[in-house]
Amino acid sequence: MPDTFGHHPWTVQDLVSAVDSGNVRLPDIQRPFVWSNAKARDLMDSMYKGFPVGELMFWENADPEHSRAIGTLEKSQSGSMQVIDGQQRLTSLYAVVKGKRVVREDYSQENIVIAFNPLTERFDVPDNRIKRSSEWIQDIKTVFASPIDARSDYLDGLEKARGGERLSREDERRIEEAINRLSRVLAYQFQVVQLKKDVSRETVADVFVRINSEGVKLSSADFILTWLSVFWEEGRQQLEDFARASRFTPQELARMDETTVRWTPKNPYLTLDPGHVLRVVVAVGNRRAPLQDAYNALRGRDPRTREIVPANRERELAKLKDGQARALDPKNWDEFLKVIERAGIRTSAMVTAKNAVIYGYALWLIGRTEFGVPVDDLREVMARWYFMAQITGRFSGSAETRAQEDLNRLEGLERTPEAFTTAIDSLVSTTLTEDWWRVTLPEDLHTSNMSGPAYTGYVAALNILDADVLLSTLKVKDWIDPNRRPVKGVEKHHLFPKDYLKGALGLKSTRQINQVANQALVEWSDNIDISNEAPSAYWPAQVTEKAIQGERLAKQTWWHALPEGWTEMSYTDFLAARRKLIAGVTREGFRKLSDPNYQPSPPAHPLPASEPVLPTFEQLVLAGALPVGTHLLPTDGRTDSIAEVTPDGTILLGDQEYTSPGLAAKADGAEDEDGWLYWSADLAGQGIVLDEIRRGPVSAQFH
Repeated sequence: MPDTFGHHPWTVQDLVSAVDSGNVRLPDIQRPFVWSNAKARDLMDSMYKGFPVGELMFWENADPEHSRAIGTLEKSQSGSMQVIDGQQRLTSLYAVVKGKRVVREDYSQENIVIAFNPLTERFDVPDNRIKRSSEWIQDIKTVFASPIDARSDYLDGLEKARGGERLSREDERRIEEAINRLSRVLAYQFQVVQLKKDVSRETVADVFVRINSEGVKLSSADFILTWLSVFWEEGRQQLEDFARASRFTPQELARMDETTVRWTPKNPYLTLDPGHVLRVVVAVGNRRAPLQDAYNALRGRDPRTREIVPANRERELAKLKDGQARALDPKNWDEFLKVIERAGIRTSAMVTAKNAVIYGYALWLIGRTEFGVPVDDLREVMARWYFMAQITGRFSGSAETRAQEDLNRLEGLERTPEAFTTAIDSLVSTTLTEDWWRVTLPEDLHTSNMSGPAYTGYVAALNILDADVLLSTLKVKDWIDPNRRPVKGVEKHHLFPKDYLKGALGLKSTRQINQVANQALVEWSDNIDISNEAPSAYWPAQVTEKAIQGERLAKQTWWHALPEGWTEMSYTDFLAARRKLIAGVTREGFRKLSDPNYQPSPPAHPLPASEPVLPTFEQLVLAGALPVGTHLLPTDGRTDSIAEVTPDGTILLGDQEYTSPGLAAKADGAEDEDGWLYWSADLAGQGIVLDEIRRGPVSAQFH
């Protein structure tokens, strides 16, 4: 058996000092810091009591370029020890002892603060009660910095809080012993398994995957990112940087990083994570959509012998590097975003499948860089493809399979613009058939889901057609522009009012009342109350009050799919007729995507106001906005999963705890969804979406 590792003792002081100097560094082969502060608290408590807390594993890497620092500050000295296993523990130690910020999974930065009560020898994450108490040392980093000063400050504060009453000698002795014992945590010894520097990178990557597969379930993207961290660290960092930058404007990122930033990939449609960007890169460079296939190819595995062939690995890595250079080019990304706008999409709320954006970008890159399709022509053909992909839910099921089918269509074609556009248009036309428009789409509109593909496609068509808001001089696309302030009075309204349906018609089904065919973007007059009026009663008065007549009213009636004589129809007949008309308007919007005279109208420049600071899940629990034990359920009811809020501010799903709604949603099978929208909290029998809770009154505490 080859001598690949050795065991070495390291004290906490050794570890912290080595991280501080850069001698121990954290390679990007693990996720950002995902532990809750409560877990960091438990780690300190275990070391204080002398309990075992597990081994660490380092790699003696002779190449310092494959590493980065744990802290947020740059280290001047090259690292030789890289962390393979134990990132969360080591990051916790460093952050707590030195008071350094950690980078969370959403790329925000946070200080981990742990409080300590010398009288009870308890550790805790400080909440408002602890912050008001003089019996707690508010941040134990002060003890590690200077035990003597920490003891003196604590005793002074405690005596002051007790009105100057001097503590008993017994209490002073207990306090001194507890603080001294806490300071000796720096002498706590870890056993570190050190992989030798001559161990191959393939072995290092394999060790990491095997170790970490036993804990959190790794996705195919995680495997590839792990592999990249060992074989092309710079490339992995580029992916992370691109994804992180998509969350901020250049001004915001420049302020955070204290450097000049001229461009970021931030956009109104999609916040990227490294896995999203990776999908584009391997689709373009390696022509693979299934990431598991891409991972096997990148490792250089021969499909027949299943042996690792280094030459194969180098060839696939070269392809990936080529694809990444194209995918991360700012000009390419900005040009592609015009495709989404051209297809009528204005906000992230209108993006019903993130994979349609991701794989659409991959196809756009291939068309532009390999087939030489002119930018204007490419915008048109890819807008048609995107409209088709979104409205049909093409990527709602087996996204990787569908994407591979699209990539395969381009294989063997002559590398000309005509060949590319013909292949894409052929796919679109064979999907959006006459029967699909006449039968399938009206049937898909038999729903109350206004964020689904069918209704969102209709709104996109209204944008393409430059439609007015009903009974308004405003445009639909302006009303939903992500960078404009809300327009007062313009809302989605029920054409047959809810109170009328419940009262006069006796309807009880919320799903039937809220059918998308009963909804319209309309600007009602404030002077007319329509709460329980029949359409035949309120509609003529609204039209008269708004003074919209003749051709303009006729156009609005067509855009908003109002059947002739609709105010006199039965509710059931109205819904059936309007679904067909909505499908017809949607089709007209799609047809206009072939109009060569269309001029893109990008969204207005973002408002200067910055995004509000929103609390983390753990902070919501500490603030009392999410009581311990609260059940969390999928908002749309797609699964029967029931998660629970724990006392530590985490989400318990099955027997696994997760520190954020996003991780819990991913574990529940929602790979590409915002966890804050995926989960709803069961509060007093009412389901409230987590995003509404964190944006509610409690958010003011964190501004």
